[in-house]
Amino acid sequence: MAGNNYIKFFIKKGRESAGRTRDIFVMNPTAPPTRTIEANSHIHVFDYAANHFTETENVKTEDCYSYIDNGHVTWINIGGIIKEDVEKICSHFSIHYLIVEDILSINQRPKMDDLDTVLFCLLNMLYFNETTGAVETEQISILLGKDYVISFQEDSNRDVFDSLREKLRLSTSKLRQSGADYLCYALLDMIVDHYYIVMEKLGERIELLEEEIIRFSNTNSISDINSLRKEMIVLKRNVAPVRELVNGFIRSDSDLLEERNTKYFKDVYDHIIQANDLSENYRDMMINLQDLYLSNVNLKMNEVMKVMAIVTCLLAPATVIGGIFGMNFDRIPTLHNEYGFFLAVTFMIIIPLWMLFTFRKRGWF
Repeated sequence: MAGNNYIKFFIKKGRESAGRTRDIFVMNPTAPPTRTIEANSHIHVFDYAANHFTETENVKTEDCYSYIDNGHVTWINIGGIIKEDVEKICSHFSIHYLIVEDILSINQRPKMDDLDTVLFCLLNMLYFNETTGAVETEQISILLGKDYVISFQEDSNRDVFDSLREKLRLSTSKLRQSGADYLCYALLDMIVDHYYIVMEKLGERIELLEEEIIRFSNTNSISDINSLRKEMIVLKRNVAPVRELVNGFIRSDSDLLEERNTKYFKDVYDHIIQANDLSENYRDMMINLQDLYLSNVNLKMNEVMKVMAIVTCLLAPATVIGGIFGMNFDRIPTLHNEYGFFLAVTFMIIIPLWMLFTFRKRGWF
């Protein structure tokens, strides 16, 4: 029964690993999105200027229409993707239908589109699941228009924008004194900065795995290495394209971006380059860990073979002596001597001891 339990454990672990592989690699952005059906979307609106601020939660879709061209900067954050709500808002704000398709899609590659009246970018927020050790993603779409920013989130229960909301509530913050393009920069900056938190968690896992392999590597080590390499693939897939995305804002000639704010997007660009380099380093470290594991396995095998070879060499003299005195001949030296047996045993002991001394002196073990 105990053996069957162990078999079930390994089968379950293998299926979980296969499921994670399928989630990572089997992605078709052209397939119809199969999202979890939300009961309703959560809309949170910040409408502000240097001397004006209003914050409204649980806003209805139709109530968002009044914020267009009201002389203030408006941030409409929509948590939970519902097709009807997305189409209504995008239709009212004259958003191209191709962008609507991107917002409703899943598994899209991070990208940036520069249209005449709006700048659109799509990327993933990353979270680290402490329980499963997996990197989780949440697709977010950001629309930058004239004096407004609309963000669409898949999950209405979590994001990384809490500190941004706190800054908006302060009348002296730079966000309150700046335009919509600066708000767009702040959103991108917080998403990119949160990548480092996820990478720190992965770095800690790599360090622990390295110590485990060095101290006591076992058959589970290679499974942990493969599992961690899959999370590195998720990290790399979501971090690398953001470089092109941010570069699109820097090179854009859109009137929606003030020239004085270009330096802030360049700062995000520097951060994403560093994050991309760090993800490359992590990938190299995973390859080195696999090589380290294989080296440890070979080293242990060599140690075992060396011990077996030494034992074989030490037993060889006794085998030879026993074989000689075990031959069926009438005349064998000391065969009938009363001390013959003790003499043979003495040689069987002395010769291996001499061999041990010689091996040790030569540094063979």
